[in-house]
Amino acid sequence: MSELRDDFMVFSGTANPQLAEKVAKYLGRELNKIDIKHFPDGETFCQVIDPVRGKDVFVIQSGSPEPNQAYMELFIMMDALKRGSAARITAVLPYYGYARQDRKDQPRVPITARLIANLLQKAGADRVLTMDLHANQIQGFFDIPLDHLKAEPIILKYIRDQHWAKPVVVSPDTGGAKTAYGYSRKLGCGLAIVAKQRTGDSTVDAFSVVGDVKGCDVIMIDDMTATGGTLSAAAKMCRDNGAKSVHAFVSHFPLTEKGVDRLMHESQLDELVVTDSIPLRAGFDPSKLPFKLTQLSVAPLIGEAIKRTHVNESINDLFNHE
Repeated sequence: MSELRDDFMVFSGTANPQLAEKVAKYLGRELNKIDIKHFPDGETFCQVIDPVRGKDVFVIQSGSPEPNQAYMELFIMMDALKRGSAARITAVLPYYGYARQDRKDQPRVPITARLIANLLQKAGADRVLTMDLHANQIQGFFDIPLDHLKAEPIILKYIRDQHWAKPVVVSPDTGGAKTAYGYSRKLGCGLAIVAKQRTGDSTVDAFSVVGDVKGCDVIMIDDMTATGGTLSAAAKMCRDNGAKSVHAFVSHFPLTEKGVDRLMHESQLDELVVTDSIPLRAGFDPSKLPFKLTQLSVAPLIGEAIKRTHVNESINDLFNHE
């Protein structure tokens, strides 16, 4: 692996500075200096302190919490870097906010995920590095290179270290079946899917499990949870079908107030494993949950991807080992 060159620089916005610090530590560098201010009227100002002329610049900023502020801050930072004559700007978004608004499914609604892609490019991004997009087709919204990372290697390592006696991978809905199948194949275990079915003319969905989970340690895989609704309902169905334990794994955890209440009072999980792509909700105390919450860091994954991008080496090789 080639070493970082002298023209390498990495900056962080205010959305997830803890993760950015970990990434910088992995890279053996300190975060470069940028002054970001939020004025009382809601406007954002930034000044890049370190000279960036001719530099290969990476800007780390998650699209949550407060996605509107996070994105506006990122756009302003990139504009400042571009006007400072940076040679290349890579926007590093551990979590791509607005990814769920990826299609026009009702009359007169926006495709906001596409709008964000347009704004990132217009603001000065030469390439984008992100992780576990809610919808893979978002990659096609960009006319610049986009590297799509997966938290899978970090999650797989954690699962293998648990040595569960009878594991089975479960997708909490049919949309995640392909991802769940990939996990089950690499873990060498069974696969089940929680399917939603309409009950007559009612708008309420009933759930059923397709596959055998009886006596199994359920490994539930999803890309994100905000309200905990899908995970809680799927966990209940697995319990009702005789699951021994239920462990949910999500890449992104943009927890809402409703989600806190649901996880506190309705969830039948034994463990929820999340990554630090988004900081834990302010004021949220994981120790009060009726189950174990584990947070895995994706800093080594993002750091290695940044390094490989900088030295023009393959990122795909990070995911070729099962």
